[in-house]
Amino acid sequence: MGSEVALPKWASEPCIMGIDEAGRGPVLGPMVYGCLYCAVSYQKTLSSLNFADSKTLKEEKREELFENLKAEESIGWEVDVIDPRELSAKMLKKNKINLNEISHDSAMGLVKRVLNMGVLLTEVYVDTVGDPEKYQIKLSERFPHIKFVVAKKADSLYPVVSGASIVAKVTRDRAVRDWVLDETAENMHRNFGSGYPADPATKSWLEHHKHNVFGFPTLVRFSWGTCTPYFKDIVEVLWESDKTDEEGSSTGSSKRQLKLSSVGFTGVKRKSEEIESSGKGRCKFFHARKLEQVTHF
Repeated sequence: MGSEVALPKWASEPCIMGIDEAGRGPVLGPMVYGCLYCAVSYQKTLSSLNFADSKTLKEEKREELFENLKAEESIGWEVDVIDPRELSAKMLKKNKINLNEISHDSAMGLVKRVLNMGVLLTEVYVDTVGDPEKYQIKLSERFPHIKFVVAKKADSLYPVVSGASIVAKVTRDRAVRDWVLDETAENMHRNFGSGYPADPATKSWLEHHKHNVFGFPTLVRFSWGTCTPYFKDIVEVLWESDKTDEEGSSTGSSKRQLKLSSVGFTGVKRKSEEIESSGKGRCKFFHARKLEQVTHF
């Protein structure tokens, strides 16, 4: 996304970039990383465009500034929209990736994307995630030819980061506002408030839209601790399994009951899954139907 046009002449001059995110804390919707870049020689003009930390601006003002930014030929911008399902999947996988790592990867991905476009980046300013010094070292090791400045509240210190903050915030706001609910259950609505865990409207929406078997709609980051209390009365699910799957189990039973939270919401991998993925055992479901795994057609 961004200005998908031929690379402007100023991009071959030394350029600066600002990086910021929006939607790190909410339990609903994507997390968005945004960047803004321009020639170093354009910095004074950039300061006069009245960009500010997006959190200090009203929505109407952010939208206005974003449209102004898009119309400015001396500015480039890009975004990385991270789907809530991707966030939860990464945070619950066997080798978990925490939110800080996801954030760092997104920021570095934006730097790489802009470099690959041919922009001569020489300085990058980043609103920190975690320890600023460690983050700066990590970035410098990955991109040794770029000067990095990583700081707390960088979006209120550096206009180039303020601009990136607006890019990220407006993109996320629009993504949530235009989100199409894939689910077709009855009585679903969009009055989910701000999406932050403490918002009463968000809490009410989560309560109303939970399903004791299928969980939450895809808008929800179900890995968030906020979701856990909503599944205290979750339905028990009976899983078919072979005796082979139960080798090593203290119960020795060929069947057992698992709460769905052990499958989709905490990331715990069942013993049967480990056996099946290793090829040592196959579930009754597959044996009864004479189904075999095919890797080549």
